[in-house]
Amino acid sequence: MQPSSSTMGPTRPGPWEDMPAVQQPDWRNHTDYREACEGLAAAPPLVSATEVRRLRRSLSRLLTTEALVLQLGDCAESFYECEPRHTAQKLRVIDRLGDRFSELTGRSVIRVGRMGGQFAKPRSQPTERHGALTIPSFQGHLINSEIASPLTRQADPRRMLWAHEASEKVQRAMRTRRQGGYRLPATEGPWSSHEALVIDYESRLVRRDPETDDLYLASTHLPWVGERTRQLAYAHVALLSAVDNPVGCKIGPTADPDDVVRVCEALDPRREPGRLVLIPRMGRDRIQEVLPPIVRRVAEAGHPVVWLSDPMHGNTVTSRLGLKTRHLGDVITEALRFRDILAANRQHAAGLHIEVAADDVTECVGGAVESEDDLRRHYTSLCDPRLNADQATELIEAWAKGTAES
Repeated sequence: MQPSSSTMGPTRPGPWEDMPAVQQPDWRNHTDYREACEGLAAAPPLVSATEVRRLRRSLSRLLTTEALVLQLGDCAESFYECEPRHTAQKLRVIDRLGDRFSELTGRSVIRVGRMGGQFAKPRSQPTERHGALTIPSFQGHLINSEIASPLTRQADPRRMLWAHEASEKVQRAMRTRRQGGYRLPATEGPWSSHEALVIDYESRLVRRDPETDDLYLASTHLPWVGERTRQLAYAHVALLSAVDNPVGCKIGPTADPDDVVRVCEALDPRREPGRLVLIPRMGRDRIQEVLPPIVRRVAEAGHPVVWLSDPMHGNTVTSRLGLKTRHLGDVITEALRFRDILAANRQHAAGLHIEVAADDVTECVGGAVESEDDLRRHYTSLCDPRLNADQATELIEAWAKGTAES
């Protein structure tokens, strides 16, 4: 059954609409923009307030139970892989890796999928070269097409409605999985998560909890703000500050401890367990220098955050084939250094946030992908390179038993 909740109604639902925002599509002069916004504002919520409250309660218990979180899925979700077969395959991978994580650590594992809405991607450059042409960069299926032509790379607001339709299919399958009754008591989920990047899309899916009258974001259970979009006084932080979901924030290698605490104050002013997830993504070398003072400052400020390691984004390199890749050894080293830094500062390292494909891709070097020459064998990512399930298992096994190299 589709979750029900009262809608916000207007097409400009919050003050964040008039605040500056980076990484946004240029489509407000498009002839279909207003109709798309109105259609999305009238659309049913994708997740319910009850589900959001349940996940937040589970996250709030992490500090006392030392349970773990495994957040994983595609870098950029595809509209064409939101059908039952693809979704079932992704959910099987989440279960397989979550079960292995729980088995090795002896702890319950909250499973969170980067799915049901991970359709938009921030990009370092607004354009890219294809032969003699310079065209807009691919920004995810919510904004434009991966097909490399000037026409297909134009931002199209109708894609917001297509994203809602695709997300609804995935959310329905995830809800069936959660309610199936066959999972062990030590497991929970899968819950949905994506980067709340496109303000026009996320704004129209803000709803009111019919029980509490609080605002919540009905596009996903656990939205996060990225390293490129976590500026104070900007729209992304303002939007996530206004909703009652648990929210995440990526922290990159140039982060300053005082800036991070100010973001925590904005997103978690009441210092509530289960509200805020911080996700460092710094690179295997920078993390040793940058993360310790941030962990100390956040702890001193009294924010009971959930700490997850994203050991992938800071370790992206370009292979000699011209393909972006990551080396599994670097990914494992950063994850273990993260875990050790948290332990040294008496904080709970709650788990991993990783990009993992359901298919047996060859996008990262390591394990059966022995060298960069193997990358072309099955490289299908729409954006950044993902681990395959076997590589992700190696990472989880290393977390459970390894110690980071100094």
